[in-house]
Amino acid sequence: MTPFGERVRSLREARGVTLKQMAADLHISSAYLSALEHGKRGQPSPQLVRQICAYFGIIWDEAEELERLADLSHPRVTVDTAGLNPKATELANRLAERIHDLDDGALDKLLGVLDETLARCGPARRRAGGRRR
Repeated sequence: MTPFGERVRSLREARGVTLKQMAADLHISSAYLSALEHGKRGQPSPQLVRQICAYFGIIWDEAEELERLADLSHPRVTVDTAGLNPKATELANRLAERIHDLDDGALDKLLGVLDETLARCGPARRRAGGRRR
């Protein structure tokens, strides 16, 4: 499951909406919505994110958060370490090899270290360093 899929599912369940009903209301297939929720499909389009925000009456900060989660929810990430420190390549490869072995506690610790480091970098560095394809 992706962060976006997890959030959409929780919104849907909190409002008592079935997956089938939401899909019909958004004019998408229930199979596609299910795949999004379970992380079996790539990132949703910006248009679909806006439709979901409108569907649930989400505005301002909550809408921005859902857009951010959509940006962070590509289930197959490519990390380009060309031109970076060799340690960056090692980290990317080791993470790719072992991510399936990490439990929630380990993932929380790694995310915390990343967030703390990025907070010290400043906004320009965060954007430049966050390249993904």
